[in-house]
Amino acid sequence: MLLDTASLYFRAYFGVPDSVKAPDGTPVNAVRGLLEFIDRLVKDHHPQHLVACMDADWRPHWRVELIPSYKAHRVAEERAAGPDQEEVPDTLSPQVPVIEEVLDALGIARVGVAEYEADDVIGTFTARAKGPVDIVTGDRDLYQLVDDARGVRVLYPLKGVGTLQLTDEALLREKYGVDGRGYADLALLRGDPSDGLPGVPGVGEKTAAKLLAEFGDLAGIMAAVDDPAARLTPTQRRRLDEARPYLAVAPKVVRVADDVPLPDVDTALPRRARDPQALDALAARWGLGGSLNRLLTTLDTPGT
Repeated sequence: MLLDTASLYFRAYFGVPDSVKAPDGTPVNAVRGLLEFIDRLVKDHHPQHLVACMDADWRPHWRVELIPSYKAHRVAEERAAGPDQEEVPDTLSPQVPVIEEVLDALGIARVGVAEYEADDVIGTFTARAKGPVDIVTGDRDLYQLVDDARGVRVLYPLKGVGTLQLTDEALLREKYGVDGRGYADLALLRGDPSDGLPGVPGVGEKTAAKLLAEFGDLAGIMAAVDDPAARLTPTQRRRLDEARPYLAVAPKVVRVADDVPLPDVDTALPRRARDPQALDALAARWGLGGSLNRLLTTLDTPGT
């Protein structure tokens, strides 16, 4: 089981009241919420291996060099707050180091690699896996890794992690008209404003799905652009032709990497805390209480 950790603690932060605080009054809703999530995932899905995948770089320079608009609006948003605007306190960022310390003390593998996003870490672990893989994420970009033949599916939280959409190829075909391999091509054709990907003007999700159904993949679509006999409307042909510079680089940006230099880590699900003394200190300092105790009980329960 591979966790898109930032996606999950972000959901925990907004799903658990900020009235959940440490003894000193510091909010720990993201910390405790993530522990509750992991507890429920282990109980419900019984993974033998578990990795908390991290963003060492949420906007890698090599992606920005290819598409400068990649996540650029998020940088702009961070700079937008001027002196005349009321500043909203950031109570999430200070919780991230606490999450990392707790995971380490528990012995849950935590992996982030310089110059790569968590998606790339997940993509590489998935490529190397010898058995089935469950990817837990609220990011649809990872649908591209779904592969029924290899037993790779995405568990997409609909409400916490108690209600998950089990995303396999049948669901992708039903909702998007593509399989896992085709999802990346669909995504780059339609674009994604939340990631700063412009897409091809005039090509939305439905049109992209139709083009992929007709021509197979992005390479097939671009071959059709060069084939006067191919069944493309004049407008589609023109727009795709004009988008060649974008389409030449978009695949490398949109497709998750599968060749990240991963560290050598023990990914086995821990049955007891790796560092009980450190964990006790963290539990007392941050008031982790029942959330941590429930997870420890679950990890120590045979059959989970």
